[in-house]
Amino acid sequence: MPVCFAPNGRELEIRKVGADDKTKKHLREIGISEGGKITLVSSDGGNVIVIVKESRLCLDRNLAAKILVA
Repeated sequence: MPVCFAPNGRELEIRKVGADDKTKKHLREIGISEGGKITLVSSDGGNVIVIVKESRLCLDRNLAAKILVA
């Protein structure tokens, strides 16, 4: 399921990042890569707030929809 539809506050494993190579590289640099852990804080409005490696990140909803978790 996309991270923007995940339950709030639960740590999930990133299964797939469905983006172009440039975007995938940027996401890897900030800690979002397949096999990593991510926690959804909020998905209200147009942005999604997640916790990755003890840091809070704000992602565009379209980008967050491309990050699949389980």
